[in-house]
Amino acid sequence: MTMEIRFQNSPKETSRMNTQDLRANFLAENIMVDDAVKFVYSHYDRVIIGGAKPVHQTLKLENHPELRAEYFLERREIGIINVGGSGEVEADGQTFDLEKLTCLYIGKGTKEVSFSSIAPNNPAVFYLLSAPAHAVYPAQKMTKDEASPGKLGAVETANERTIYRYIHLEGIKSCQLVMGLTILSTGSVWNTMPAHTHTRRMEAYFYFDVAAEHRVLHLMGEPQETRHLLVANHEAIISPPWSVHSGCGTTNYGFIWGMAGENLVYGDMDAVAISDLR
Repeated sequence: MTMEIRFQNSPKETSRMNTQDLRANFLAENIMVDDAVKFVYSHYDRVIIGGAKPVHQTLKLENHPELRAEYFLERREIGIINVGGSGEVEADGQTFDLEKLTCLYIGKGTKEVSFSSIAPNNPAVFYLLSAPAHAVYPAQKMTKDEASPGKLGAVETANERTIYRYIHLEGIKSCQLVMGLTILSTGSVWNTMPAHTHTRRMEAYFYFDVAAEHRVLHLMGEPQETRHLLVANHEAIISPPWSVHSGCGTTNYGFIWGMAGENLVYGDMDAVAISDLR
């Protein structure tokens, strides 16, 4: 297991970054590697973003020295969503089957976690999001069909999409994680527009089902001074609390959103009118 450490950046210094600086600070590339677990530790709310892709072997959620803990989830919780083939996650002896777009929450105090695929020629691809936790909640699995899907947007504005909420106040209970995913309909390309911010919590986006020849143009930055990043399949964005997080693809796609911070209310956001963006 490897883990990269990234520190916070203020709006002022971010406004002076070039493309390479923006990508180095806010884009997590190459987090899905065959038979490896890779993490990026962000100092925005101390969220850890990562991926586990077991192909020919079972992978363990190993501890990292930076956590100064006896095991990874000693003081943390984790949300897991599979975006690949069928897989299994074992947590302290309990086995969970995860088909594509199934979510699993594992709470604080779980000592041993492992990831495996059912078929090496169609491996599971587990996206991982972890945050500090001060309370214990039980492990719980939720399928896409159980995630209270809601329709948003319209064909006319190219943002017709379905939102699936997994870890939230009315769903899987957690200490501070909020997590779900959005799938855009054929012909729709815009996500999270009109945009918003929420200074009470950071957010991370993980894009999936993006064909190799396509990209998503992800908007970030303060509403009056936006920046952009071109994002490929299985890449993640670290979104600071002061930043918008929106995107437009060269085709339709899916993305996992996850948040951590002070407020668990899914709808807690400060809306920004499209006409006010710069």
